[in-house]
Amino acid sequence: MGSEREELEIEMETLVSSSQSIKETPTVEIPHNISHSNVARSWTFSRILEQLWKSTKVVIFTVKINMLLPFGPMSIILHYLTKIHVLVFFFSLIGITPLAERLGYATEQLAFYTGPTVGGLLNATFGNATEMIIAIYALKKGMIRVVQQSLLGSILSNILLVLGCAFFTGGIIHSKKDQVFNKAAAVVNSGLLLMAVMGLTFPAVLHFTHSEVQYGKSEVFLSRFSSCVMLVAYASYLVFQLKSCHNLYNPIDEEEGRNKDDSDAVEVPELGQWEAISWLAVLTIWISVLSEYLVNAIEGASTSLNLPMAFISVVLLPIVGNAAEHASAIMFAVKDKLDITLGVAIGSSTQISMFVIPSCVVVGWIMGKHMDLNFQLFETAVLFITVLVVAFMLQDGTANYFKGLMLILCYLIVAASFFVHVDPADGNV
Repeated sequence: MGSEREELEIEMETLVSSSQSIKETPTVEIPHNISHSNVARSWTFSRILEQLWKSTKVVIFTVKINMLLPFGPMSIILHYLTKIHVLVFFFSLIGITPLAERLGYATEQLAFYTGPTVGGLLNATFGNATEMIIAIYALKKGMIRVVQQSLLGSILSNILLVLGCAFFTGGIIHSKKDQVFNKAAAVVNSGLLLMAVMGLTFPAVLHFTHSEVQYGKSEVFLSRFSSCVMLVAYASYLVFQLKSCHNLYNPIDEEEGRNKDDSDAVEVPELGQWEAISWLAVLTIWISVLSEYLVNAIEGASTSLNLPMAFISVVLLPIVGNAAEHASAIMFAVKDKLDITLGVAIGSSTQISMFVIPSCVVVGWIMGKHMDLNFQLFETAVLFITVLVVAFMLQDGTANYFKGLMLILCYLIVAASFFVHVDPADGNV
């Protein structure tokens, strides 16, 4: 009996102690849970700040060309304080240059996650974002000739200056051999460029031969119809590029085999996918802000410097807008990746001629602006001859420094011709 009584007392004591521990548990664990959530929240916040600082450091502070970034805010300040159009124009021009280059870098980082074909398309698209933004602001102000000449200058700059510098630099680095690229892709892009030349030639010839059914209206109708056809052709080209003949735009297999075991060919993205998208948005917005001040100062800068508007629109503006393509094309040519170089340079020109220019005609149609494909006879002739020269250069599928030098010299001739060119009296639309 004594032992049973002792066992009952022990069981009663354990039940009492367990009930007390259950009652005391909430008072002990609640502050513990609160402190744990605060630690987790602060850790997450510090992690986000660390990642933000890391991406900012990579995009902003690792490239020397970003020393030119302060010129952008300075152009805005000068616009409101001094109204000196020359300074505003050049400061905006200089300020946009590093932004265009960084836009190309962010696009290249995003290409790591999308694949080479989509990456090349994104590179060309965002590489042309600067020209597109400048064109829309100029179109909004009714500066039709600035829109036409700046887009024409972008095409000429890409297929002559950018491609020429890439061929020349790659040829010097790899001087003991001819660099090779995929001829099939080059032929398709050359065909699209010739189609764009056809679309620009007919309205100009129709206008200057005075063979229109309705003077001043038939060329606008033809331009809008041709623009819609060119947009359909470009959409079909995208389907052809991404779906039907995907392998056509892949780098040459032999080059991939040579570089597979090369440790220098292995590249790792420095930005995450959403980081690259965020930087693309930020850079595009900042470029659009500076482009407005740049367009507003073009006419004043032309008058102050006594430079033709054609020279500023065809030569100066595209050099800044093509900063991303220029750097990317040369970098890939040095790495002996000419397929990507052609995708950047020729692909960008194809996109401008078959998408950006027709889109500007359609946007001008919506805005009630008299935007057409009549680029005047001089500009159309320059584009036609340039496309023919480049098409002959690309037909054998090889590149060397001499071809690059020839393209650069051709661009100098084009730049000099626009330095002495003035629009005819009836071209001031």
